[in-house]
Amino acid sequence: MEIIEKEIKGLFEIKHNPFEDHRGFFMRTYDSNILIKKGLNREWVQENHSSSNQKGTVRGLHFLNTPHTDAKLIRCIRGEIYDVVVDIRKDSVTFGKWTSIILSEKAKNSLFIPRGFAHGFCTLTEQCDIIYKHDNFYNKDFDSGIKWNDSDLNIEWPIENPILSERDDNLMSFNEFKLKYNGLEV
Repeated sequence: MEIIEKEIKGLFEIKHNPFEDHRGFFMRTYDSNILIKKGLNREWVQENHSSSNQKGTVRGLHFLNTPHTDAKLIRCIRGEIYDVVVDIRKDSVTFGKWTSIILSEKAKNSLFIPRGFAHGFCTLTEQCDIIYKHDNFYNKDFDSGIKWNDSDLNIEWPIENPILSERDDNLMSFNEFKLKYNGLEV
């Protein structure tokens, strides 16, 4: 495993190094000893599987409010996604900044997202499956989100007319988030 810090502090891409032969491949997708050395190990308490059938599906930008924020370890096990995170940590020097990464079955990579980020993705292929590990349990009462195409965030999505849920299409703006929460305590 190779761990590479991204441009926003606390975000890490994890590149998995599969052993491949004529039968297929074998790879380690999680190793607490390696993550401990990088300060990234968490007690993962929940794992979710998201499946999207159509290319151009956007999910997010989702987050859990304080005190239920959560770190995530995300891997695309089928297809390819354009994964986006927005720093919404109160008092962070990169508050309101976003970055993206392609996660894919082919690249065999993962993304570690610390607490205090909004997260979303766009499917770049048909049939995408994503596995999420979380270090905090989901709490419906603290579930929230920011509109995927907020003009203040100016995220460069690879699509103009995505397939959205009604919920995601009606999320708050980034300005509404700042007025309501002023950032997340982590």
